[in-house]
Amino acid sequence: MVNITIDTKEIIIGGGKRLTLLAGPCVIESRELCLKIADFLTSLTAKLQIDFIFKASFDKANRTSHDSYRGTGMEEGLKILDEVRREFSVPVVSDIHLPDQAAPAAEVLDIIQIPAFLARQTDLLEAAARTKKCIQVKKAQFMAPWDMKNVITKIKKQGNDRIVLVERGTSFGYNRLVCDMTSIVHMQTLGYPVIIDATHSTQQPSGLGGSSGGSPEMAHVLARAAVAAGADGIFLETHPNPTRALSDAACMLALDQLEESLRCCRDIFNRLHSLPPQQ
Repeated sequence: MVNITIDTKEIIIGGGKRLTLLAGPCVIESRELCLKIADFLTSLTAKLQIDFIFKASFDKANRTSHDSYRGTGMEEGLKILDEVRREFSVPVVSDIHLPDQAAPAAEVLDIIQIPAFLARQTDLLEAAARTKKCIQVKKAQFMAPWDMKNVITKIKKQGNDRIVLVERGTSFGYNRLVCDMTSIVHMQTLGYPVIIDATHSTQQPSGLGGSSGGSPEMAHVLARAAVAAGADGIFLETHPNPTRALSDAACMLALDQLEESLRCCRDIFNRLHSLPPQQ
């Protein structure tokens, strides 16, 4: 289990207490958009009795094209995430790509995320770990789930045992990912919570030539299947109008598509963990 505390509220990832949702836009497009999405998700998750952590990237350094929008940058992005954190009393998570981003990011973030492509980067993992913040690592598309034990060791060697692992699909030929639900169980045997990245797992990397494609309708299927397999939480990216999103438009879910899907995932989670039914 990993505990995240903000104000008087405690979120526990793992342990079967409550389903956790980590969600928000792929990239920070504007202050106004982040506040709008955070407001919607805070209300929805309170209604559904799901724990909520807001996610948005201040820099998308791994875009397909040189011309793709990358974000506001770290300084401005962290200011916006800090405002979301204070305004809605929710924890925030964003990803870093360079070791020297770890310390300033840790001044705001409750969870530092390591992108899948960088899951084996020792210097990055160690710098993040030294902040003592919760470190969330996405399993690389080219790694077996049991190989994440080496990632865990790198983090723990820095005196940090606050770790969350993420399943986000495995490369299967050109421009394709498959999501093996047994990966969740394999990674949980390493002793840490595991969540499913439901939207990125539908991605078709570089599938549109200058950008990645995707099948967002399948994110609902993957989320339900992962929770049934024992996932401790769901990671997804959402937007009021995904077709106009500046990053991962082909993968994101619309805000108005979330309630029914999350309600179903919550009910599966509660049934699996013998929790009382909810409205």
